[in-house]
Amino acid sequence: MQDWAGITAAAQVGGWVVYPLTLLAVLAIAIVIDRAYMFVRFASQPGTNLGTLPSQHAFRRLDETVIVQAGTPLWLVEARAQSLATCIERDMSRGFWVLETIVTAAPLLGLLGTIVGMMHSFQLFGGNGLVNPGGVTGGVAQSLVATAIGLVVALFSLFAFNYFSRRLERLIDDLEVHANERLNEIRLKAESTGELAGDGR
Repeated sequence: MQDWAGITAAAQVGGWVVYPLTLLAVLAIAIVIDRAYMFVRFASQPGTNLGTLPSQHAFRRLDETVIVQAGTPLWLVEARAQSLATCIERDMSRGFWVLETIVTAAPLLGLLGTIVGMMHSFQLFGGNGLVNPGGVTGGVAQSLVATAIGLVVALFSLFAFNYFSRRLERLIDDLEVHANERLNEIRLKAESTGELAGDGR
């Protein structure tokens, strides 16, 4: 309880800049939870039976895309798979730009709080010297708290952005490997069917 009371007191000292920083922190946490759920639910490594996966799972969507109907050219299947990979990358990266913006905006807001706090402190210097020592220390504390909160929010968002970006890169690589395997199977089957047809003639 004392720790929470200390955090609350520090936030109160930080001034009005704490409120937009808190909003950015809540937004970053919400995006991280949402993306974590999406990656676990719809982008995890599949087992042998893709039919048990959710309909929106990346690998199941890819498998359904590369199912070849009679007479479908192979280049069209490859184009569809490429388009689907682009759509999956766009869907899974939703909110990344917000995290990237928070990485930049949070320290700048903290810096703004630092400037406001220092300006408040300097205003307390009168022509005859220091008027209110307590007010000066309060202004310095406000500037330090705002800077610290801004850096914490930015670091959290930066680590989350880098982690999910890496997860997305690995997902796209795995999808490419999976698509190549399926396309090679289709190509081999088509060649075998052509050879058998040739033998029958």
